[in-house]
Order: sequence, then C-alpha cells, then structure tokens
Amino acid sequence: MKTFIAKPAEVEHPWVLVDATDKVVGRLASDIAMRLMGKHRATYTPHVDTGDFVVVVNADKIKFTGKKWEQKRYTWFTGYTRLRSESAAERFEKDPTAILKEAVRRMLPKNKLATKMLSKLKVYAGENHPHQAQNPLPVEAGK
Repeated sequence: MKTFIAKPAEVEHPWVLVDATDKVVGRLASDIAMRLMGKHRATYTPHVDTGDFVVVVNADKIKFTGKKWEQKRYTWFTGYTRLRSESAAERFEKDPTAILKEAVRRMLPKNKLATKMLSKLKVYAGENHPHQAQNPLPVEAGK
C-alpha cells in the first residue's frame, strides 16, 4: 500500500461560506483553521496547501464566553521599552473582523505556508460579501 501525497497542481480549493452570527470565537476559529489547512479531507498533506477558501460573514456578531470582553488582553511590542495592550472590547470597536482573523492566524502553523492559508480567509463584518461569483457553499462551523 502506498501513501498518498497531494501535489499542489492537482488540489482543488472550493469556496465555503460561514455565518458567524452568535458563534463563540475560539470554536469558530478552530473550525476555520482546520478548513484552511485542509485537515477535514482524507487527502491532507502537511507540506501542501490543501485547504478551502473561507468567506466569513457577520463577524460583528461573534461572542466570547464569560467576561472575556473586558478581561482578555491583546498585547504587542512596539520597539520601545514597554508592551502595548488593549482589551477585546476595544479591539472590537476599532475593527470587528480583527479578533476573528487573529484567532485563526494563531491556530495555523508558524511557517510560510500559513501565510498562503491566511490569504484564503475573507472576513466581513456585515451580511454582504463580494464573492458571489465563486458560489461559496454554506457550511456550519463553530458548533
């Protein structure tokens, strides 16, 4: 028996549509990351991008459990002598899509292939998206 290894030219990348209304951020992000990597398929190959294009709508209606809106902190280093930080609610006010994008990015592998995978993620705050021509298939994620 031989092991199947996907070749980049032979992989199809279908488009899927995910509605984020009233979904918990972490559960939704892990399902999206699995789809972007292609781990939901039997033809998954770690060194080849076998994942789908994922369009997420209603990202402004995501939710956290517990008191994470106030207690969860996002920190980053600016180059000066201290860390900058902000709460999840502050980041959500600035850009509602940033929380979901960041959660998915941190669940992907830390390599160059992850950049390609992340470029296949399209997140929109409202109901409308410009990818109607690709006929994205609606998928349930983040149960």
